[in-house]
Amino acid sequence: MKRFANLKRLGFFTRLLDEAPPAERYRFAAEQIVRAEKAGLDSAWIAQHHFHEREGGLPSPFTFLGYVAAQTSRIRLGTGIVTLPLENAVRVAEDAAVLDLLCNGRFELGVGTGGNPSAFAAFGLDSAQRNEIFARNLDVVRTALVGKPLTGGDTLYPQRPQLDKRIWQATFSVAGGARAGRAGDGLLLSRTQPRTKEAPRATLAEIQNPVIDAYLEALPPGCEPRIMASRSVFVADDRTEAMRLADIGLRRALPQFLKGGHARPGESLEEMIIAFDTHVGAADDVIASLRADATLERVTDLVFQAHSVDAPHPHILRSIELVAEKVAPALGWTRTAADVALAG
Repeated sequence: MKRFANLKRLGFFTRLLDEAPPAERYRFAAEQIVRAEKAGLDSAWIAQHHFHEREGGLPSPFTFLGYVAAQTSRIRLGTGIVTLPLENAVRVAEDAAVLDLLCNGRFELGVGTGGNPSAFAAFGLDSAQRNEIFARNLDVVRTALVGKPLTGGDTLYPQRPQLDKRIWQATFSVAGGARAGRAGDGLLLSRTQPRTKEAPRATLAEIQNPVIDAYLEALPPGCEPRIMASRSVFVADDRTEAMRLADIGLRRALPQFLKGGHARPGESLEEMIIAFDTHVGAADDVIASLRADATLERVTDLVFQAHSVDAPHPHILRSIELVAEKVAPALGWTRTAADVALAG
């Protein structure tokens, strides 16, 4: 029975895509994170997206996580990701430092180059320069966090140098994996990504294992790897109900999926589940599905999200419980002793 020996932490992730008005989306996501903490999960992550409500419902991640921090006490709170090229780097450092203080050191800063080209245009930027802007902004964030002088001589207040050791970089590419490794940062791997024309049927593991290889090769000696894989996971008490909800959600998500550069899947639900890299069903189904993902043998952190099934809010709450109670323990994750005592 395969268990993932490197798996240390379990997390929940949301892009805040519930079928609801914005205020309800935010309330639902906060309730989901509170439920994740109660279930014993180690972390909760949210994504930042500007403008496009079908891609993500949250342009202001620090504001939202401050709201969630006040409702939680133990679970770590992370950005997966801040779209760093679209942000003022000094303000990112300031917001991250203040948030980390308010949540008693529970914040994890995930950053990436992402963003729709039209979002770059709205900010007066060229999306073709995203990598250069990202690198420049990340240097500024680091300089500010550790208290070094910025251009003009000012230094950050409040300073939060320990956050420099809690930066994660998201990437689709081998070059991005090497970049994160050289910096000693954590590596964020996505729940899915488009296949190339040369390898249209490649598994997610076949795409992501070379990224991990590059990350580990570039990591400085003595620097502990931090490798997080996000995965689409939806669990229900009943397999039939899980598949019914998956059929609704995946077909609803198909237009956005195709806009993201993915190839059109077949018409059957089984073909769509494979194309979306989704793990869905009752607990035993999902355990077996995740065990077949070779990437997960190498990660330190597994973060699951209900996208693109995007079941109604009560079903997501139940899925969080089932992952913590049945799925993750079968893969090698254990709740901390302190958390078990707290839950008791």
